Amino acid sequence: MTNNDIFKKLRVAHKLRDDDIIKILALVDFRISKSEINAFFRKEDHPKYMKCGDQILRNFLNGLIIHLRGPMPKKGDSNKSKQKKSNI
Repeated sequence: MTNNDIFKKLRVAHKLRDDDIIKILALVDFRISKSEINAFFRKEDHPKYMKCGDQILRNFLNGLIIHLRGPMPKKGDSNKSKQKKSNI
C-alpha cells in the first residue's frame, strides 16, 4: 500500500474536501495548493499524477491529530492539571 492509497483512504474515511486538507496541513505550518493535493488522488497512469512523499503524509497525520483532538497542551500546563486532580 502506497502513501497515496493511505491518503485517499483517510480522505474518504473522514469525508475531507480539498479545503479541509489544506486547513489541516496549515495546522502544522505546511502549505500546499489544491492542484498539488489533486495530483495525489489521480490514477497512477495519469500524466499529472504525483507520488505522495513521507513528509506530506507525516504532516497530514500530525495535522489530523490536532484537527480531531485539539492542540497538545504545553508541558507545564499538563503537570498543573495533574496536581489539581490529585488534590481533589
